[in-house]
Amino acid sequence: MISTQDWDDTRLLWGYHQMDHAPHPCSVAIGLGSHDLGVADTAVDLYKRGMAPLLLFTGATSPTTRERMPRGEAVHYRERALELGVPSSAILVEPRARNTGENIRFSRQLLQAAGVDVASVLLISKPYEERRAYATARKLWPGVEIVSASSPMTEEYVDSIGDARMVIDMLVGALQRLLIYQEQGFMISQQAPDEVVEAYERLCRRGFTSRLLSDAPS
Repeated sequence: MISTQDWDDTRLLWGYHQMDHAPHPCSVAIGLGSHDLGVADTAVDLYKRGMAPLLLFTGATSPTTRERMPRGEAVHYRERALELGVPSSAILVEPRARNTGENIRFSRQLLQAAGVDVASVLLISKPYEERRAYATARKLWPGVEIVSASSPMTEEYVDSIGDARMVIDMLVGALQRLLIYQEQGFMISQQAPDEVVEAYERLCRRGFTSRLLSDAPS
């Protein structure tokens, strides 16, 4: 059972994960691979609105996407974009990355090899991964403006995924990674508000822990 307090804590985490950036035209839009095809849909919408002349989809497979996206996350994203009317010439695919750091490093390498001059990146992720993706990109790609974007949903996102508990677990896991990865030097440092950390700790105690890293320092 998900209690009213659980939902209140979930909304606190959700709000913190959002960067609240206003999209504006960038050199390229990069869609980070995941189980969520909504990332590709958002990338296409931004492309059609003139926010980027080029889409780059990055991602291999993971335990959560192997069955749903057997050809790889980036490949499935590309197929989705083609279905929605984006020309093949406006799409690059990076099919090897298996984590956010690799998403950024491999995308940067691919764009350099393609001769694309990058001054700014529209970085598209799942809604609750905005802050972590932003912090990682800022660490690994200094000197480039990073603009975060995701599907503009809140409660509707839970309905679209169809598993409320899984979404809360993922929010909790995403915050854990924010807290520990900055200590390990994988991203820029960001200070989470006390109320967000307290909400995270309550959700952990309530058992929303399936996406936590078990070997993380306590």
